[in-house]
Amino acid sequence: MKKLTLILIAVLGVFVWSCESDDTADIIIENNTGGGGGGTTPTSSNIGGTQTADLTLEIGQEYILTEALIMSAGTTLTIPAGVVIKANPGAGVYIAIAQDATIIAEGTSSSPIVLTSNVATPAAGDWGGLIVLGRAPINSVAGGNATSTSEIGGLPYGGSNTGDNSGIIRYLRVEYSGGAADASSENNGFSFYGVGNGTTIEFIQAFEGKDDGIEFFGGTVNASNLSVIGAQDDSVDWTEGFSGTLTDVYIEHRVEHDKGIEADGFNTDIGNNSSPVFWSKPIVNNLTIIGRGSATGNEAVRLRAGTQGLFTNVLIQGFEEAFDLDAEGSEPTGQGVIDGDLRVTDVTFVDVLVKMKNDTGVVFDESDFIFGDGNGTGTDYNSWNGGWTRN
Repeated sequence: MKKLTLILIAVLGVFVWSCESDDTADIIIENNTGGGGGGTTPTSSNIGGTQTADLTLEIGQEYILTEALIMSAGTTLTIPAGVVIKANPGAGVYIAIAQDATIIAEGTSSSPIVLTSNVATPAAGDWGGLIVLGRAPINSVAGGNATSTSEIGGLPYGGSNTGDNSGIIRYLRVEYSGGAADASSENNGFSFYGVGNGTTIEFIQAFEGKDDGIEFFGGTVNASNLSVIGAQDDSVDWTEGFSGTLTDVYIEHRVEHDKGIEADGFNTDIGNNSSPVFWSKPIVNNLTIIGRGSATGNEAVRLRAGTQGLFTNVLIQGFEEAFDLDAEGSEPTGQGVIDGDLRVTDVTFVDVLVKMKNDTGVVFDESDFIFGDGNGTGTDYNSWNGGWTRN
């Protein structure tokens, strides 16, 4: 026992000496204690501003987003599973991953990452959303490495790298997004600007947003297991030459909404400036769109401005119109049907009054656009939504 006491005294003496001789300043982490009921109470820290170094958030921590958080080129934002980020109100409060920056946000089905509102009674449009900007091709610029700028934040996007890698987003939910900066600039839940197919996007949900749920501005990124519930504008959008593959998409409308999918071949506010000319042409596999009933009107999918696209295994329920095809000029929305570049294979309509409406100026029949009517089942949502989505 005496020997043990002497050893402890010696160890403590070394520890005290080392502390007294160390002139490094103390590291202090200032947290605000969060409220709540019993159990372990999470602490909260403020985040925001333009970051010029890597930012790694901590497991079990709750964060308050006080202003726009912009990750600059060369930096990485790491968000572990289970982290909750609560955004203060305002359209200027958002998270942006700039070109050549990276996001590593890997939640799990039992411990998702949540970006939500910091308002006691949250509502759609409380804050901005998540923005990712890459160097993949867009058709709103003349090609090469030319870039456009995002409507929120004025950040550059686009280029010539189809395999550009902006990181990993998995099991992440965005809630109450979509704040409007002005009459023409609105946040989406997720905005993917020129994102390349080196990026991983899986298991994401946009819940109760004021504007679009998920929008792709050009780029080549593939995304799977997409859930959009309660978007008040369009649930899924694409434009500016988007050419990725979307697999397992679930859309459910609530009281206020616009289209389930609004698909543009080019950005009608900017124009198609690509050289050579290319149009949006994604592949969509396993798609379910649930509306509020055919008596309420509205369209499930609007295809316009030259978009192409191949849809397979689709279920559309509760709309006056399922597919509305539009063209305002010479863009080849209708010609895509004739050429086999715009079509639906294996689809089922439930409580739908009009399966296809042709406003393109090109003559074709429903049978030229829809194949396998009655054979669609849509995505098996219940097989992949458990534990991380909101209903």
